[in-house]
Amino acid sequence: MSAISRRAVLTLAAAVPLISTRSFAAYPERPVMVIVPYAPGGAGDITIRLLSEVMEKQLGKPLVIDARGGGGGMIGAKAVASAAPDGYTLMMGATNNFVINQFMLPKSGLDPLQAFDLITRVAVVPSVMYTHPSVPAKTLGEFIAYAKANPGKLNYSSPSAGTAPHLAVERLKQLTGIQITHVPFRGAPEALQAVVQNDVQLYLAGWGVGRALVQSGQVKALAVAAEKRLPNVPDLPTAGESGLPGYVMENWWGLAAPHGTSKPVIQAIYNATRAALQDKAVLKRFDELGFLPGGETPEQFARNSESEAKMWQDIVAKGGFAVKE
Repeated sequence: MSAISRRAVLTLAAAVPLISTRSFAAYPERPVMVIVPYAPGGAGDITIRLLSEVMEKQLGKPLVIDARGGGGGMIGAKAVASAAPDGYTLMMGATNNFVINQFMLPKSGLDPLQAFDLITRVAVVPSVMYTHPSVPAKTLGEFIAYAKANPGKLNYSSPSAGTAPHLAVERLKQLTGIQITHVPFRGAPEALQAVVQNDVQLYLAGWGVGRALVQSGQVKALAVAAEKRLPNVPDLPTAGESGLPGYVMENWWGLAAPHGTSKPVIQAIYNATRAALQDKAVLKRFDELGFLPGGETPEQFARNSESEAKMWQDIVAKGGFAVKE
């Protein structure tokens, strides 16, 4: 090889990482859309808005939040899965978007653990069990006894069929034998409003969604389906303390990108999210809402999701909830 050829090869080789670095350094060059596949006002919408200020400072571009509900979270999820894997369309999805829908909707053609590159679990939301004040039960144990004495007369709500709040109550039914009818809604606000109106008598959601209504006396909280009591609601017992040991049901929210998004872009989004989850103001607000901060690495998030998916697959199979059409 001539000296000129060697110089040309070396020059080209030196330019490759420079080009790559410049390409990555440019991200993001425009606003980043984050689709929340549920109605506005729910926990996912609240969460991404809490993180957005710090994330925008880290990324240098604004986040455009698009609450796109419907189809048990599938409409928004499919929109993200079909988007270009360039880091400009992300999903703030709930538990079911990652580890439930593939079993509930086996013919949907969407396997979330294959369709998305997982970035991080953002917030874990222990499920508070809400009921109407007219229901003659002050504890979860009393509610279960009341439901058994009135089989088929009570209803419960969820943000949509197949969501974690839906299957969490179905798990409760499996464990206790109570008969209570499912009434799905389009989002968390509507599902909780149904409790306010006494159209349903049970709903499981985060403390942040129902706190104001509990404080105003429009709904009452029976228990939290978590291993420990919520720090800001120390008087609210756990389900285990209320006579249902082992009943731990948490909804969580995670950030993901379309499969095939480059690792440097994933890392940039993860770094921005991690910074937001370490912000004192964000953590204070999380604590007030009863959220537990996430922040696990993309690799940890993927491993944990694969493991949890097996649990939900079992619940769906035992209940025969999979949609066959």
